[in-house]
Amino acid sequence: MRDNYKDLRVIRTKGLIRDALVQLIEEKGFEAITVKDITTTANINRGTFYAHYQDKFDLMTKCQEEIMQEIYRIVRHKFPDALAEFGANTSPTTPLTIAISIFEYLNENSGFMQAVLGPKGDLSFQTKLKDFVGKTIFGNSPNAFITEEKLLVPRHYLISYMASAHIGVIQQWLNSGRKESPQEMAQILSTISVNGPFYAAGLKK
Repeated sequence: MRDNYKDLRVIRTKGLIRDALVQLIEEKGFEAITVKDITTTANINRGTFYAHYQDKFDLMTKCQEEIMQEIYRIVRHKFPDALAEFGANTSPTTPLTIAISIFEYLNENSGFMQAVLGPKGDLSFQTKLKDFVGKTIFGNSPNAFITEEKLLVPRHYLISYMASAHIGVIQQWLNSGRKESPQEMAQILSTISVNGPFYAAGLKK
């Protein structure tokens, strides 16, 4: 029982620290933030912060890794469904279940995602996401979802196109106040991704 309480306390403390990080990025930008700013905003002492993180860069890295690990878990769990949906005779505008799950997760973590992907956040995060997409979905490793020999175009160009396009759509959604629901965004992104931008523009039937 005591261990459960300790675990909950750690989760709560890390949540306070992450919330403080998001707030401070929006107020003054990541580069200007100090550990003192974070501990003051989170209302914790420095010892509590350093019990979990080495510095603000370690905090940012671990927050980003948690996001990418959870997206990886969703992709691994839902990818077989996506393949089945590709092969089914469904409407070309039907949202993929994998896209719905990812947008639901992004919606739950919208504050952090908007802050870190914004101009005051970590400009290297987009590069990290692109690398993450490349290593997770494409490649020759046993854990990759699509192997190199199946590709019709060079791998690096496909990764760059898909990652940049998806990140751009996500940023637009976050910056415009998330007016569309995760289900609506999944439909929009699925329509563009599965059928191509020319279909989405009404130029290809």
